[in-house]
Amino acid sequence: MISVLGAGAFGTALAIAIARSGTPVTLWARDPNAAKAMQDSRLNPRLPGVELPETVSVTAQFASALNDVVLLAVPMQKLRGLLETHPDLSGRTLVACCKGVELGTQLGPVALIHDVLPDATPAILTGPSFAADIARGLPTALTLASPDETVGKALQQRLKSPNIRIYRTTDTVGAELGGALKNVIAIACGIAIGAGLGDSARAALMTRGYAEMQRMARALGAQPDTLAGLSGFGDLTLTCSSEQSRNFRFGLSLGRGEAFDPTVTVEGAATATAALARAKTMQIDMPITAAVVAILQGGLQIRDAMEMLLARPPKEE
Repeated sequence: MISVLGAGAFGTALAIAIARSGTPVTLWARDPNAAKAMQDSRLNPRLPGVELPETVSVTAQFASALNDVVLLAVPMQKLRGLLETHPDLSGRTLVACCKGVELGTQLGPVALIHDVLPDATPAILTGPSFAADIARGLPTALTLASPDETVGKALQQRLKSPNIRIYRTTDTVGAELGGALKNVIAIACGIAIGAGLGDSARAALMTRGYAEMQRMARALGAQPDTLAGLSGFGDLTLTCSSEQSRNFRFGLSLGRGEAFDPTVTVEGAATATAALARAKTMQIDMPITAAVVAILQGGLQIRDAMEMLLARPPKEE
């Protein structure tokens, strides 16, 4: 049996996909009313038209939701609170299903799990994926990163699904950074499209943003091949080119000068600030990330940001 903590769209989609392979899944929702409604109706309002398989059990009782393998499908900035509030997660295999860098500590999900619960076995499931696609059974490929290859192989089998192909790596740093930093670049691309700067500008931001991702990843000891895979280049491509991406939609709103729904989690906003702080400490050049942070903080206009990027000294690619 597998546990999924977090009954949002992505957590529910993962529960549905894993259950389709015949594995029983316990899905934990923080809100007891929402848990009961989902258990009774077999529906999650965030995934219209997709029924929960009978092998998915929804509960708000935390203790009864825990199994030996636990998927953590909560926003990155809420992960520490979940782990600290529930020390009974210690000793289990914890698979982070969030993407980002924690404000303050500048840690990624795997490092954060190890920091709070050193007796847990951490891993991360990441890559180009939208909840709606996974829930509908559309083909998806993901990266599973675990520092322990034996654990990774076991999880690869436990989490298999008819529509999800899982690739394995031991490079948790690369997998964490790819999934986190691509959200920052997606905001930049959304800003460019929303401001009417065109698809050529988006292509330039994606390409040079990918170079920024690689620079930070290499500096932190990641393997270059990881960033070239699903958790890096693959996720970057998806997130920067679809309005299903919350980070891209957020950027679109900024570029258009429109308000954005404050209840929607935009992981890239916090990650941009955390990543830039770490980049400055390590003297890593990340101009696109810096521009996104300046725009978010209101200190830089969009047109000025583009002019600043274009005015950087000429260099080899």
